[in-house]
Amino acid sequence: MIALLVAGGFSLTFTLFLTPAFIRLFKRLKWGQFIRDDGPQSHHSKRGTPTMGGIVIISGSVLGYFVGHIVGGVPWTLVGMLVLFLMVGLGFVGFIDDFLKTRNQRSLGLGGWAKIVGQVIVASIFAGIALNFPDENGLTPASTFVSGVRDIEWLDFMSLGLVLGVIVFALWSTIIVVSASNGVNVADGLDGLATGAMILAMSAYIFIGFWQNNQSCFAQDLDPDVANICYTVRDPLDLAVVAAAIVGALVGFLWWNTSPAQIFMGDTGSLGLGGALAGLAILSRTELLLVLIGGLFFIVTGSVILQRAYFKITKGKRIFLMSPLHHHFELKGWAEITVVVRFWLIAGLFVAVGVGVFYLEWVTQAS
Repeated sequence: MIALLVAGGFSLTFTLFLTPAFIRLFKRLKWGQFIRDDGPQSHHSKRGTPTMGGIVIISGSVLGYFVGHIVGGVPWTLVGMLVLFLMVGLGFVGFIDDFLKTRNQRSLGLGGWAKIVGQVIVASIFAGIALNFPDENGLTPASTFVSGVRDIEWLDFMSLGLVLGVIVFALWSTIIVVSASNGVNVADGLDGLATGAMILAMSAYIFIGFWQNNQSCFAQDLDPDVANICYTVRDPLDLAVVAAAIVGALVGFLWWNTSPAQIFMGDTGSLGLGGALAGLAILSRTELLLVLIGGLFFIVTGSVILQRAYFKITKGKRIFLMSPLHHHFELKGWAEITVVVRFWLIAGLFVAVGVGVFYLEWVTQAS
């Protein structure tokens, strides 16, 4: 518990007080945001605002995690390191994209396929490590089962055979990682929108990890009355510590990222944070629950897919004035801050439903 509180507190302090120094540094390096000419006209005033703020978020999260463990006197775990690996690895892919944008002063950095290849490489390394290195209880960080609120017993990739099962798991986890990271990236279009939505989504995993730790099948004081519905998740409390460190970093960053934003997280932040969210879902055995916890990200990504598909099918017609969905409402006349707050509310409702489903499953099974 001490590690969790210290991790969140340190990362919050780090981003809250050091972000201004990073803003000055990024301005000196001329790491300014490029704005699309076909976007909302109100966004043109944001041209040149420092970007790559994901460096601040990721740095604060990583330092918060390790400081929390040092102060708490507990060792770091492989599951915690895997989540951080996804965040740092995908953040690096995003950094390359951001750097090319600022250097070339255009909205396109890495090509679409080049970015996907980078994401797949990071996700594949994650998958390879996550199915190995069992602990003293025989648990590997990830499971070969498809999971909802917990592992679904009749959906085991290993039923396909060892080799094919491992390959299918790698594909499945890669799809989750790439989808989540791109979903957060698409949602990062307005001041504070992705930051606030990620605070809500990541907070869900603080609760989930803490609850799973209390009801772990390997807890010494596990209530025998609920032993049949305990969680076989490896080091769930450390997943909560990682989530707390990220939430703290996001809260401190939001102070400077809210409208009018003085710094943007860029692809460095959005890809890294999306990867961390996917990692928490996979390692906590709540993969399908991510559809609810990250519901806002799926909606805005879905709006892009629908727009493009409809545009091609109808040869030029559009469903929305502009995609992603938040830009549609801007062009409808909503103020940017109105769109952001209302989308936060939607994100919060999805998170509440997701956490509710998680807890309801346990209560139902326990009764």
